Parts: sequence; C-alpha cells; structure tokens
Amino acid sequence: MALLIPLVQKPIQPLIPFPSSIPNPFNLNQSKNRTQMCLHSHHFTRRTSLNLGATSFILLSEKTANAFDFRITVPDQTLEEAENGIQSHAKSLLQVKELLEAETWKEAQKALRKSSALLKQDIYTIIQAKPGKLRPELRKLYSILFNTVSRLDFAARDKDVPRVWEYYDNIVLALNNILSRL
Repeated sequence: MALLIPLVQKPIQPLIPFPSSIPNPFNLNQSKNRTQMCLHSHHFTRRTSLNLGATSFILLSEKTANAFDFRITVPDQTLEEAENGIQSHAKSLLQVKELLEAETWKEAQKALRKSSALLKQDIYTIIQAKPGKLRPELRKLYSILFNTVSRLDFAARDKDVPRVWEYYDNIVLALNNILSRL
C-alpha cells in the first residue's frame, strides 16, 4: 500500500499529449511547437518510474490474494457431487454440538467454519441447478441458514452460552427447512 501513496498524491501525466486543436500541416511554426511540446511532456522522474514498475509488477503478478475465493460463485463441483456430499456436510455441521457442549470454543469455531463452507458450496450448487422460479425462496433460506452460522461463530468467540444454544437451535431448524425443499 505504501508504494501506491506517491501515485495518488501526484497527478497522472498522459503518456501521449493531445493538442487542444488540430494542427495545421501548412503552418511550420505550429509543427515545431507541437514537436517541442511532445518532447518536453514525457518527463519521468526516477521515483515515478520506480513506482510504475513496482505497481505493474504487483498488479501483473500471477499470485492471487488469499482473501479471494471464487469457488462460491463458480463452483468446482457438479450437481451430483453436491447432492452426494450435502448430507455428510450437514451432519458434520450438526456435530459441532459436541464441541459446544464441551465448551472448546476455538475447536468449535474451526469445525463450524470448515463444515459450513463445504455445506455452503453444496447448497449453492444445488440452488443454481433449480428452475428460476424456485431460486428466490431457496436463496432466502440459504441466507437465513448461513447468517445464523455466522452469529453462532461470533457467540462462540464471545463464549456467550445462551446465545450459542439459541443460534444452534436456529441452525437445526433452518437446515431442516432448506434440506426438505432441496
């Protein structure tokens, strides 16, 4: 981020200067002025060149950021794989109950995140395969389920036992609701 600050503070100079009017090819003085203008407008300092080189290297590198996970928008799985895995992933989400009862909060959060991510991908793939008329209702149920999963995660982080059990019960209801409609 520190490399981009000097680029923001300094106005961007165009690489190819555009004259404000169309030059007259018969006017030699105007042609000389235009040539001089082109030669003087390409003034790059070492700092600007270094910043352009560094930012182009960063932007054009082949490595992707860890924060971007495009699997949810374009799943790498087929409908059959999602249908086969949805029951096992739903069971693993519900098995978080054992960790919550033992009040091993960190392990419960890790297991919750892992199982919910896999279940989320399965459900999303199945919803995308459904006819267009059924999708809005299923997306709403999907949203309710995984928003409740997030709330449970936060409650486990805060070690708030009453909220943890409230959200866990809501997850069980939401999961049964969405699985019965898929």
